[in-house]
Amino acid sequence: MRRYLLTAEAKPDLAEIKRYLMREAGPRVAKSTLLKIKAALVLLGSTPGAGQIREDLTSEPLKFWPVFSYPIAYNPAKHPIHIMRVIHGNREVSAILGQDDD
Repeated sequence: MRRYLLTAEAKPDLAEIKRYLMREAGPRVAKSTLLKIKAALVLLGSTPGAGQIREDLTSEPLKFWPVFSYPIAYNPAKHPIHIMRVIHGNREVSAILGQDDD
């Protein structure tokens, strides 16, 4: 049984990461990065308390776990945990997560 659920927003995040890395870095880097992200998802599903709360990014009860430049935002209170977003750190993470909506 999978211990994490990719939300409707997280699925296209991963597809965009793959497209970007294929275009900019090639298939080897894309595959390696996505494998590391997927390994992190499995880890977080097994140990949902592993991440950090980032109140500077969102007021939602989310935790974050970095994989290279990609913070994984997830809700550890859900069972299985909900992977909310996987966003490149150079993007406006707080705006994407809705912090600016307050």
